[in-house]
Amino acid sequence: MKRTLIAAALVCAVHAGTAAAEVLGGLVVGVADGDTLTVLDAGKVRHQVRLGEIDAPEKGQPFGQRSKQSLSDLCFQRQANVLVQDRDRYGRIVGRVNCDGVDANAEQVRSGMAWVYDRYAADKKLYVIQLSARQNQIGLWADAAPVQPWEWRKAKRN
Repeated sequence: MKRTLIAAALVCAVHAGTAAAEVLGGLVVGVADGDTLTVLDAGKVRHQVRLGEIDAPEKGQPFGQRSKQSLSDLCFQRQANVLVQDRDRYGRIVGRVNCDGVDANAEQVRSGMAWVYDRYAADKKLYVIQLSARQNQIGLWADAAPVQPWEWRKAKRN
């Protein structure tokens, strides 16, 4: 009996935490780059969404255009659910994006089209996915010395 009550309490706690999470749903109507897209909600409001926990090559970097095309192939003109994690300094929603049942954040890493963003990564499984892509030289990992986007942006500022 005691185990049943503990299990029930845990289930309620998990569901209560999930219920509190904000989810944005809508149609993906734009893809800016390999980690940013636009979602049109049911009220016809556009939301800029930054895929959380990952960072894709910038447009001027090697694999930048391929990364954008990859995200477009995954999500453009598809229904998306965004588990909102935060808002960034530009006002964009930051979150985990699921397009027609596919975890776009993880898929961008799996296909070698994005890095795990160490500074913001909470899902440690993303590192396992990245290691596999790197070991198999998939996507940007085929490059002899890929430059992390945050390092590339820092170099451009200096």
